[in-house]
Amino acid sequence: MQILIGCAKKMKEAPAMRGASSFLPRFQDNAAMIASAMAAYSVDELQAILGVSKKIAADNKLRYQAWHDESTLTPAVMAYDGIVFNKLSAATLTPADLDYASHHLFIASFLYGLLRPLDLINPYRLEGKVVLPAVGHQSMFDYWKPMLTDALIEAVEADDGVLVNLASNEFRNMFDWRKVTQRLTVITPDFKVREGDRLKNVTIYAKMCRGAMTRYIITNRLTTPASLEAFTYEGFHHTTGYNFILD
Repeated sequence: MQILIGCAKKMKEAPAMRGASSFLPRFQDNAAMIASAMAAYSVDELQAILGVSKKIAADNKLRYQAWHDESTLTPAVMAYDGIVFNKLSAATLTPADLDYASHHLFIASFLYGLLRPLDLINPYRLEGKVVLPAVGHQSMFDYWKPMLTDALIEAVEADDGVLVNLASNEFRNMFDWRKVTQRLTVITPDFKVREGDRLKNVTIYAKMCRGAMTRYIITNRLTTPASLEAFTYEGFHHTTGYNFILD
């Protein structure tokens, strides 16, 4: 099985992991072109383009200007600082776990396209809705879609044809999702909280469970969708299909 998760907005720098090999991202040249285009904008322009505070825009102006600085390169699975990645807790994985993850986990990124966990990347801020003249006045979603769709399908088909989709719905827009679901067996676990007679989506819990399930698949070397049913986390448990409920 292959796993898909999405990047996080917050990033950090971290050292290479013990016993792990590092790699260059598959779409490194594309990322370099986009980073160069972003570096050319002023702080005020970046603030408007990214929809962030002036401080975040200024920080990312510096990031893009220093994008080729190898001293800040960090393995992708360690570079993102969101809830999913915190629960995945890559720093506590064994070298064998990391090796397995490098062949079974994909991270969708608005700058780098599609990453494996040990691909070395620099910190950045980018949104899928950003439209750049440098990519033909397309959004990042539309720019990446034709490249990433075939790359993902080919990789999953080369394994067993099963994709466990643990990315948020936003990241489907980076792929021709209809084509993905036609060609692959796509499993999208759903995590909900029971409130009385209702089942409610709670974003923070869903993110926690996505990260925890990603770790569970990696550390247990799961090979079949049915094996996901044994997953539990902080009271979440399997009910039917690929649904997990917190009562």
